Amino acid sequence: MIRLLAGYKAPVAAIVLLQLVQTAGNLLLPTINAAIIDDGIVAGNTPLILRLGTVMAVIAALQAAAAIAAGYLGAVVAMQLGRQLRGELFARIQSLSSQEVAEFGTQSLVTRATNDTQQIQSFAVLVFTMLVAAPVMGVGGVVLALDQDVVLSSVVIIIMPVLFVIMYLIVRRLVPLYREGQELLDRTGGILREQIIGANVIRAFVRQRHETLRFARMNTGLTGNNLQSALVVAAMLPSIMIVVNLSSVAVVWFGGHRVHAGEMQIGALTAFVAYILQILLAIMMAMYVLMTAPRAAVCAERIGAVLDTVPSIRDGQDLHGTPTDTHDDRPSRYAGPVFDGGGVVFRGVSFSYPGAEAPVLEDISFTAMPGITTAIVGSTGSGKSTLLNLVPRFLDSTAGLITVGGADVRSVSLDSLRGNMAVVPQRSHLFTGSIADNLRIAAPAATDPELWEALGTAQAAGFVRDLPLGLEAPVGQGGTNFSGGQRQRLCIARALLRRAPLYLFDDSFSALDYDTEARLREALDVAIGRAAVIIVAERIATVTGAGLILVLDDGRLVAQGTHRELLEISPTYRQIAESQLELEDMP
Repeated sequence: MIRLLAGYKAPVAAIVLLQLVQTAGNLLLPTINAAIIDDGIVAGNTPLILRLGTVMAVIAALQAAAAIAAGYLGAVVAMQLGRQLRGELFARIQSLSSQEVAEFGTQSLVTRATNDTQQIQSFAVLVFTMLVAAPVMGVGGVVLALDQDVVLSSVVIIIMPVLFVIMYLIVRRLVPLYREGQELLDRTGGILREQIIGANVIRAFVRQRHETLRFARMNTGLTGNNLQSALVVAAMLPSIMIVVNLSSVAVVWFGGHRVHAGEMQIGALTAFVAYILQILLAIMMAMYVLMTAPRAAVCAERIGAVLDTVPSIRDGQDLHGTPTDTHDDRPSRYAGPVFDGGGVVFRGVSFSYPGAEAPVLEDISFTAMPGITTAIVGSTGSGKSTLLNLVPRFLDSTAGLITVGGADVRSVSLDSLRGNMAVVPQRSHLFTGSIADNLRIAAPAATDPELWEALGTAQAAGFVRDLPLGLEAPVGQGGTNFSGGQRQRLCIARALLRRAPLYLFDDSFSALDYDTEARLREALDVAIGRAAVIIVAERIATVTGAGLILVLDDGRLVAQGTHRELLEISPTYRQIAESQLELEDMP
């Protein structure tokens, strides 16, 4: 937070100054009140009473104005800090690879960007409104109390250590409770998200009761944690009030005896009581801030873990991972095309997850040329999607060389690399908005006729025309108001609008019936005939017309060739084909 505050030096300085004005007013009022009592009321000096009363009114007005201004500025700066922190978190999350996102967990990242940021923002408000005033009021109160009566000030010396002990015990207990609470909040949110997304699966297997109990257990744990921390916080006020009330009784008792003995004036006693209360108020304010600090510290630690994560996939790295430019993690501008028609080349490429015992891919070499469809097939878990994700650098290879159009993918900017390809991911994802909004993600300037052309190629124009609003039909979060096949066709249409020299389809036809898929593949051949196309497919029927088919088995490239060639030379491919098609029906 200190780093973020560097950009708000002027507002923070103004807040400190206003807090000092407010606190100075608080400290001056009891002394002036004492003078009114001792020198005005007791002496019967009415002009002095009126004059000092006017001074008190002016100070009170200035104090109120300073408090309002400080509160307003503090809230504004705190909100700006929250906005900036959320922005930095969003930018960093966007720069993380899917592997790094998985390590944190999607729900945890959402919680850190929302709840954790809110906690820090709330703490900032307290800091700006209380933390500056508390020490000044406390120290000033002690000095002015001593000025009123040194002997009676011994009460302050006794009560302050007691209050500090209470503060220490409360803070020490709250830190682990708050840390555990944020973790429980992550897990509870994760379970809730799973149950909402998988509601139909839960109903289909009649697991509502089981899932209800699972959520109830986590919810009970979170409730128990919140209850414990709330009880600790609730214990603070009674503890403080006991000390405050006993201190007030002691001051009045001993102060009354000193007034009776002529060792102290009534006005001084009144001022002393006011300063004691101000000292205790300052300590209470400090305790309240410190009581909130543990949760903010835990949240800051969790947010810092995300912000301190250096993305493993960065712009412009050489083969050894050394940056070749001065990119500073901000989204880079489009750097121009890198695809010059040289195709996609893999040379001895391997990929392993950190700490994995065996590589996911090992020693993969092939060339995908423009104008030719390259298909990747293999059993489930053979590494097909992982191989495809290496091309746009959603993952980075751990060995070997990948070039696109003759350029090493790690030597160019990510925007330049990805700007020259269109990707249809395995999971068809649409965003909240309209169909037109989703399609224009790939081409913001696309006209309606261009949208309809892409939809026609993707075999989606028919059902979109049937919608009452057509292109402006609403899309729910994730596209859940469309079927799986409709989502896939909309995602394919979105990719086609990119008009890229390279298309990557990750099992993007699996939800389509055979007739629709056949028409779509025929239309694609016309629409993107001169582009390089790489397809990951589960269906053999999808790849029979491909110019090059790669066969993966347990992370290794065991064969490559055309459909007919592979039927003869690759037992793995023939086994896959036989499990899906009757050989006599194969072309």
